[in-house]
Amino acid sequence: MSIKFDQVYYTNLNEFVYGKAGKPVHCKNGMVIGGGTIYPEINFTLPPMQITEETFPKVKEQYREMIEGICAKAHELNVPGLVVEIELLPPCTFNPQWGIEITKIVRDVMAEYEAKYNLKSVLRLTPVDIREGKNLTHMYRGEHWDNIMATFLGGAEAGADFLSIESIGGKNLHDDAVMNCDLPVALFALGIIGVHDMKILWQNIVKIGQQTNSFPAGDTACGFANTSMVLANKNFIPRVFAAVDRVMSAVRTMVAVEEGAVGPDKDCGYEGVYIKAITGTPISMEGKSAACAHSSTVGNIAACVADLWSNESVENVRLLGGMAPVVSLENLIYDCRLMNVAASRGQALELRDMLAESDRKYDPQAYVLDPQIVLKISQEIVKGQSHFERIKIAAAASIKEIREAHKSGELLLADREVRYLDIMEKQLSSIPDDEKEFTERMLQTVPKDKFDPEKYDFVK
Repeated sequence: MSIKFDQVYYTNLNEFVYGKAGKPVHCKNGMVIGGGTIYPEINFTLPPMQITEETFPKVKEQYREMIEGICAKAHELNVPGLVVEIELLPPCTFNPQWGIEITKIVRDVMAEYEAKYNLKSVLRLTPVDIREGKNLTHMYRGEHWDNIMATFLGGAEAGADFLSIESIGGKNLHDDAVMNCDLPVALFALGIIGVHDMKILWQNIVKIGQQTNSFPAGDTACGFANTSMVLANKNFIPRVFAAVDRVMSAVRTMVAVEEGAVGPDKDCGYEGVYIKAITGTPISMEGKSAACAHSSTVGNIAACVADLWSNESVENVRLLGGMAPVVSLENLIYDCRLMNVAASRGQALELRDMLAESDRKYDPQAYVLDPQIVLKISQEIVKGQSHFERIKIAAAASIKEIREAHKSGELLLADREVRYLDIMEKQLSSIPDDEKEFTERMLQTVPKDKFDPEKYDFVK
């Protein structure tokens, strides 16, 4: 049965801080995510190479080399605990057995270090959402769906502790909406199609978690709001649109928790701060130490309420300091050390506020991640009785907060950004309050090559 969160978990800003979550995740080996300590979450991937039957032995060697280097560095620097994420590449989800073999390799090395050196670690497995392309017959039946589910099941049986995905239901339509800064279409893609897809997807992931005694962890709007973020940072679209899109995406990402996910939420979902505020589940976040993967304008503020601190991902290439995944882990470890020491001295709130203050003025995407603003908007979102209502509220509330911050001088915005606030408000006012009327209107206009209702079993 789905859970409806009609109140925010946090009503006291002083309790909304990194390392501590209202509903911590207790792992089998004693690690507690959100229990007071922030841990590094390291993600890594292959250097440029083909993944084929012929190259797969070398692929496995790469993963073994990466995890052995990571565990050795974690042991050397005395980390209190480590989270390792495998984001599988597409061939290793199209061929589930490959993804499962990689999971076994990584898990075995982690277990070896835990047995020999008491290096506690847990593993997150993230299969690729491969439900796209001309060969896709259906979102919830057929080869693509079966391979994703087989990868989840086999990976969990091979020792994955956390199950996550970067789901993409509605992404094709959302991509068009972002390019055209079309708020109603973005709202339809996230709040109607995305929510519909997330319900079905996460009901099945939660079942696998129950079968395998693993944790259904969480999703991310990586394919949605992160697309907006990247385009905004290149000045292809307004930053205010990306900021509003981020807050709206929280309503879609939260569906995973409504269907039974328990966290930690996925690192690249910057909207995770809203998930934590409303549901109390722990979250993974990424910022300055993820510059190896992509640039952002939220390098410090992203850490304010994180429970895991991630690098996003890095290729296994050699740097002056060593192999890139090992170097990246070292960065994460020192970030976490500082945050944990500040917490042990009773100064976590001061550090949180400094992290927020150092970023929030310079970009609306950072401003909407400020813990104070997150709680304020979250309290509005939960007033909505449906996902449709909530996502409309999310858009309106974030526009309002951005506009007020600009007027008070708390947020710097270029003139064209301010004009887009007016445009988005006008677009939002064009959306009817009736969800059915809105859905029927959108179905008459969206192209079938961007959204085919039959492939989603979408009936309204």
